[in-house]
Amino acid sequence: MNNLPDNDILERKAALLGSLLLFTQTFYNLLTGREFRISFPDGRESHFYVICRALVKVLEGKIKRLIINVPPRYGKTALLIHFVSWAMAHFPDSNFLYVSYSHSLAKKQTQNIRDIINSPFYRKIVGITISDNSSAKDDFELDQGGSVYAAGAGGTITGRGAGVMGCNRFGGAVVIDDIHKPDEVTSDTMRNGIIEWYYNTMQSRLNNGNDTPIIFIGQRLHEDDLPANLIKKGGWEVLSIPALDEHNNALYPELHSTEDLLKMKEQEPYVFAAQYQQNPQPAGGGIIKPEWFVLKDEEPKMLVTFITSDTAETTKTYNNATVFSFFGIYKINIAGSDIEQYGLHWIDCVELRVDPKDLLSEFMSFYAGCLRYPVKPKITAIEKKSTGVTLVSILENTQGLEALPIERSINKTERFLAMQPYIASKLISLPRYGKHTQMCLEHMRKITANKSHRFDDVADTLADSIDLTFISKMIPNRFISSANTEADAIVKRLANNFNKVQKMQENRRW
Repeated sequence: MNNLPDNDILERKAALLGSLLLFTQTFYNLLTGREFRISFPDGRESHFYVICRALVKVLEGKIKRLIINVPPRYGKTALLIHFVSWAMAHFPDSNFLYVSYSHSLAKKQTQNIRDIINSPFYRKIVGITISDNSSAKDDFELDQGGSVYAAGAGGTITGRGAGVMGCNRFGGAVVIDDIHKPDEVTSDTMRNGIIEWYYNTMQSRLNNGNDTPIIFIGQRLHEDDLPANLIKKGGWEVLSIPALDEHNNALYPELHSTEDLLKMKEQEPYVFAAQYQQNPQPAGGGIIKPEWFVLKDEEPKMLVTFITSDTAETTKTYNNATVFSFFGIYKINIAGSDIEQYGLHWIDCVELRVDPKDLLSEFMSFYAGCLRYPVKPKITAIEKKSTGVTLVSILENTQGLEALPIERSINKTERFLAMQPYIASKLISLPRYGKHTQMCLEHMRKITANKSHRFDDVADTLADSIDLTFISKMIPNRFISSANTEADAIVKRLANNFNKVQKMQENRRW
């Protein structure tokens, strides 16, 4: 392309500057070697066309405040970084602030913008260049006066702004690409901190006041996130693009089919409603459905059993309780055949409120009951907090039982959302007529995403067990794999002994 005649260059420049989508397809292919594929959904227009049309209106000055809510991995960032490069080609004195939830993520995207502008074909077609004094990937200027600066939400922005003061046409914009970090947005403190940062810091970086456009693009993560706050205040053009329309047509069938999305809706309803449908469910709604649990009339054949404990320091009924849960891991059986999928059976659970001095005796009483089960528990996992640490230190001398202290590194809401898909996939079972079954089901029904439920001690023991079984896989890796290895070794020894006996008998006959 670098050897194009002058007339072809002019024609190509006109075509590229005239179409953001063509510009994106061209430079995406040049820089990555891959095709930028457009979606072809049934029953509605491709979201790539919808987003490009809105961004063009920003360049034309028809939209000053734009919110685009679209599912993750649907090409939003690629469109955004090419929009900045495309807008620079139109107005090379434009100043952009590119903001993400972390500076490193924003820097990655501004580096992509820099690579586009610095590519030989861009320089040949557009004729603008990056200043020799600008070597940084997160802060660079053009010889023509424009600039691009990367910022992380919550950080400082010193001496830089978006837009051109006194400019009566497009002069750059604030571009916000995923301002909330998914694993932090459920924290009121973290979420509100980002919102306050936007109003106190971000808005002061507009060089041309309200005439400097602000573009927010990203999936919804919470019913009270920044886009919800902005929409409530008004004055924003909002494009809310769900992954499934009212007729269950998939927005991006090349990436997620209708079947994929419906499965996601069933297994991860909270995440699906927020990130894929752009309609976060009220956080006070229950995130675990009792019907997701499998009720068994017969006990499965256990491979290993273990105990999880959540301890408390009070006898008060209005505080969280001490909970001991007994679980077993088994292979799920379908039509008489085991499949290569583990199930987690909630064998027993007790919820009590006791003085710390009685904690050990209550645990030993529960443990004694577990020892009557055909497969004895090998390990007890206990949260690493004051009473738990004490209990672990005492149980370390208990013969035949390993006490494992565990740390819960993420907040409760994230932990409960993390276990949701395993429960929704019907991997957790309980005895149909177990004395604890209805109590556990009712407790899990009340668990919410905004922690408006009163108690979550029982749920904590289930979350720990799901982590140990399905997420970290510590229990299967330590006890089931080794058990299988030991069994294999026994079988091999028996086979070798049998072969030796056969040879001895043959030798005697000769």
